[in-house]
Amino acid sequence: MKLKIQTKFTGLTTMYLILDGELDTNTASDLDQLIIKLDNRITNLVFDLQKLNFISSAGLRIFAKARKIMKSRQGQICFINLTPQVKKVFNIVKAVPISEVFQSTEELDAYLMKMQNKNIDH
Repeated sequence: MKLKIQTKFTGLTTMYLILDGELDTNTASDLDQLIIKLDNRITNLVFDLQKLNFISSAGLRIFAKARKIMKSRQGQICFINLTPQVKKVFNIVKAVPISEVFQSTEELDAYLMKMQNKNIDH
């Protein structure tokens, strides 16, 4: 199966990547190329995995690479709407810190607002 990648920008520094299909050895390079070519102003990536029905180790490596790139820009990656099968893979390999996984866009938005307010207050 193929991987469809839809992008959505929220502000100048945050980009949503909505993944639909399978993230495996055959499709990981598509996502990798998109991440490599991101504008340097993008410091936060949000992966919406609601329609991702399979992930392999190749896909996990892309997420690790994305985390490294965003961290070098003083940003982060987050995951929302994990399917049960993808969540199970994340739990098994402990690939993603729990602080980067959110149940919904609303939960992520509340977290981001809290973090931004914390930075303003200090």
